Amino acid sequence: MDEQDCIEAIFALPAPDGRFDAKTAALARRLSARRRSVILAFAPKAAGTFFRSAAVIAADGQLVRAVHAQGERDAQLYLPTFLNYFLGKVTSYTLVAHVHMQAFAANRRFIEAFDLKPIVMLRSIPDMLASYWDMLMTDPEARREGLNCRIPTAFSTLEREQQANFLIDILGPWYASYFATWLSYAEESPGRVCVLDYNAFVADPAAVLRAALAHCGIERSAKVCRTAIAESWRDRSEMRFNKGTSGRGHTYFTTEQVERLERMLSYYDLSTERHDLLVT
Repeated sequence: MDEQDCIEAIFALPAPDGRFDAKTAALARRLSARRRSVILAFAPKAAGTFFRSAAVIAADGQLVRAVHAQGERDAQLYLPTFLNYFLGKVTSYTLVAHVHMQAFAANRRFIEAFDLKPIVMLRSIPDMLASYWDMLMTDPEARREGLNCRIPTAFSTLEREQQANFLIDILGPWYASYFATWLSYAEESPGRVCVLDYNAFVADPAAVLRAALAHCGIERSAKVCRTAIAESWRDRSEMRFNKGTSGRGHTYFTTEQVERLERMLSYYDLSTERHDLLVT
């Protein structure tokens, strides 16, 4: 019966704001009680790839692509994957997903329908853009992927000032909106969204990993989390791991460029977090 209901749900178009019809919503609630999952909705260059590797190990999980496709745009969770997962398919392990997405209305509806407990990481935007910049200079695949934008084909040959302005003017607004959506969602639903602090993670990664998994309903010992962090650290070179150092933004961006980021953030109610998002 559930399988037939899932097939019907796939073809049931949600409302424009992502709200499911009553039958699909009831199905989602019924299925979601069966299994846990770990949804890392990190922004790029917030230690997400490293974190997901540790989460996979600690949670006895498997990394699953939980979106239809990203391809230069904001990601949205993919209904068939979650329906299959909660039916006991896709993987026999705990689903771990790493998704660069904002907490827009449609994503919130999906998250709430399946009782997902997303996790985000709060980190300085200049530091993340600095790390993203390094990646664009060395990784052709990253230049093809973009982030809800098209990266110029000749990015690596542009003057350094042009590169910096592109990152601030084109990628900066995405980061500002990303934090605006997730921090407002976390304020409205503190039990739903877990907001991690990057500096706390650097100081004690195992403790932060343990707290994040507990948020998802997955209890693990401190020893298990320390082991997961240690194993992931050995493989960091394969995870687009950059320097992971806080405060690098000031060597990449001018005061005027950071002030432009501050102006972007000023449009949103982020007075409490603005300093942490801009510290260089």
